[in-house]
Amino acid sequence: MGLVYQHIRLANAAKPELEEIDANALVNSGAVDLCIPRLIARQLKLDAIEQRAVTYADGRKEAVDYVGPILVEVFGRRAFTGGMVMGDQVLLGAIPMESMDVLIDPRRQQLVPNPANPNIPGALAMGFRIEWP
Repeated sequence: MGLVYQHIRLANAAKPELEEIDANALVNSGAVDLCIPRLIARQLKLDAIEQRAVTYADGRKEAVDYVGPILVEVFGRRAFTGGMVMGDQVLLGAIPMESMDVLIDPRRQQLVPNPANPNIPGALAMGFRIEWP
């Protein structure tokens, strides 16, 4: 499968008066969080909440700012999340994808709304019971 990109909108959820930003995000279900470049964090006036230790594919580790709250929108579906400030491209990871109930269609190499919930995002709100002896 090749690289998948998707047009998304980003906004500062705490400051709705600020202009939203359009971004062409690299979609990566192997990444956990949203990642945004420092320029976008500045444009959205996002405050650092804490530092996160990031492990890169080559094994390097680095502390980066974790900012928020960020509103992410794609296909009219929205997620509230935080984001790690790193790199020079927006990266859409698994947590915001799950929250918006979107998934990667590997045949078409594109992001799509979950076919099981085509009209509105679905969510799982069930767990399992552990029986103790």
